[in-house]
Amino acid sequence: MPSTGKISREFFRSQIAPRLGANRSDVSVGPKHGVDFGVIDIDGTALAIATDPVSILPELGFERAGRFAIRIILADVAVSGLSPSHLAIGFTLPPELSDEEFAIFWGAIHDECADLGVDIVTGHTARYAGCSFPWVGAATALAVGDHDDIIRPDGATPGDDLILTTGPAVESTALLASLFPDQIDCDDALLARVASRLDDLDGVRDALAVADAGGVTAMHDVTEGGLLGALHEVASGAGVELRVDSDRVPTDPDVLALCETLGMDPWIATSSGSLLIAVDPDSSAEVLRTLRDRGTTAAVIGQVEAGSGVVRDGESTQPPDGDSSWPVYEALLEAGPSDQ
Repeated sequence: MPSTGKISREFFRSQIAPRLGANRSDVSVGPKHGVDFGVIDIDGTALAIATDPVSILPELGFERAGRFAIRIILADVAVSGLSPSHLAIGFTLPPELSDEEFAIFWGAIHDECADLGVDIVTGHTARYAGCSFPWVGAATALAVGDHDDIIRPDGATPGDDLILTTGPAVESTALLASLFPDQIDCDDALLARVASRLDDLDGVRDALAVADAGGVTAMHDVTEGGLLGALHEVASGAGVELRVDSDRVPTDPDVLALCETLGMDPWIATSSGSLLIAVDPDSSAEVLRTLRDRGTTAAVIGQVEAGSGVVRDGESTQPPDGDSSWPVYEALLEAGPSDQ
């Protein structure tokens, strides 16, 4: 098990998967490593569910931090193709967070949920000694709809195109540029440009727009382990081979420059807000048009084929054993404020 970040596939298989409580017949999609959501059948209606930690990053400003936090939480259920409808959220807040700061953070969550039609139905809020930023609780997002409308996480089919939105490492570099501008030895203008990309990330609305476009067989939010990790998760879940051409992957030159400065591999850096989408090739043009009409960068980066694993530029790859952004974050955090 990694010292930080998500557990490995092996840890899930050995420790989590054998101990999942009662084996109920109403669970149509259950826990699986790399799968974003589960599904319960309730008298013929599908209930998609996803749970994630809640973060507060004060350095972002509390309004921006709230918007960033809730979009990550809702994205994991939005990739089901169903619109998020309900939210349960629990906070274990550090004592130093003031009422005024929490009000700003919570207001941003309320505004985003109201705009998306998400009702906050229950939760828990308290301050506890020993709790600290950024991890301050957890939330469960739900979406209700028809089983036939669900885009299954294991649905990628040989012959499908692979579409990627946004590009690798945008989220992780935008966060690092926002949190540690004084510690990173890089051009200030470049840092500002990368930091501003955080506000462009909207995997929730991108996922819902893509679902409406049609022809999508699978969607996955590119989180820890980055693009390479997401490719392996989609391939493993569907039992297929993914073949990817690096030259076709959308990339931001500023993001790549910052990755080089930080010694961070962009292909294995967390990229929340970036979606990996498998789509029938007859629908690829419409999906791309839909995303670009929203102002979201997207491109076909490869194809789904029969077989197993992930082939990048003709070479077989292995799943990453960690995330390249975590060691950078920890080093910058430990270094503290810059003396510049």
